[in-house]
Amino acid sequence: MDTVFRMNWGVLALRGALATAFGLYALLRPGQALATLIMVFGAMVLVAGILSLVAGLRRQSHHRPIAAIVVEGIICIAFGLLALFRPGATAVAWLFLVSGFAIVSGLLHLAAGLRLRKETPGEWVLVADGVLTVVLGILMVLLPWAGLLALIWLIGGYSLFFGILLLVTAFRVRAGGARRPRQA
Repeated sequence: MDTVFRMNWGVLALRGALATAFGLYALLRPGQALATLIMVFGAMVLVAGILSLVAGLRRQSHHRPIAAIVVEGIICIAFGLLALFRPGATAVAWLFLVSGFAIVSGLLHLAAGLRLRKETPGEWVLVADGVLTVVLGILMVLLPWAGLLALIWLIGGYSLFFGILLLVTAFRVRAGGARRPRQA
């Protein structure tokens, strides 16, 4: 297994360099990084939708049910085109979806925390988590562009950290391979 890593250390290094470059791009140019992410998402979903339609047509030629896969393909194509031609609307819609999830999740955590307090007196962590998650969801709805900016910064920071770790790993694997003699 380690031989495979040593032989492909360059692939790890390239992946690390790309992740680091994107991380820096997202941190330094968050607005452009958001547009880039939405365009890539749009292209990927559009291709997935086209492939779903092709798969549906192939299933039809074998007399198999196709409704679900064709509907999925149509929905993917619609979302892909929306992301490509209306990236701002896609970003805001996605943010509202995430915000809604945070609010619902926070309310569920709050309810569970209040129920847990009856069984474990003084328990407040889950209640606090629920309140903070609801507040986060509400703030994201009230300040959508700030929420998107924060999200891009998180993605950029993660990508930068991930890329640096991959680069370190790649060069350590390369150095380890140079020090160890190959076994026959």
